Amino acid sequence: MHLEPLATVRVELAPGLDVGPTPGGRRRVFPIAGGSFTGRAFAGTVLPGGADWQLVQPDGTAVIDTRYMLRTGDGALVYIQTRGFRHGPPEILQRLAAGEPVDPAAYYFRLSLRFETAAPVYAWLARTIAVATARREPSAVVYDAYTLT
Repeated sequence: MHLEPLATVRVELAPGLDVGPTPGGRRRVFPIAGGSFTGRAFAGTVLPGGADWQLVQPDGTAVIDTRYMLRTGDGALVYIQTRGFRHGPPEILQRLAAGEPVDPAAYYFRLSLRFETAAPVYAWLARTIAVATARREPSAVVYDAYTLT
């Protein structure tokens, strides 16, 4: 098995909504404002809409669950869902929450990706396992996605 680069994705986030503590953890929702993605066989824009439906555990681990739409450079629509985890030392998570720049090596932020599309040229995405390593910026999440071959 090998990891092959798929795309670098920049997801711009609107200000978050803090639902507060729930039985499963602290629920936060970050609406997706737009963005872009670039890769050899796959590039385009992140469409506004969708969200990161995040659940923060008592230890500070953020359970990531995003759902949103991509539009490829040739006009195809692709639904994407990511799931994963972001965690690290409490002081690092506090700096991230404050919008400070933090070296991505100081915390763990990994995702699995799932795609759906009706575009025949991108049908391979729905049959591909993709993973990503991510970093949090003050108003965006940026991740490097790879396919598992």
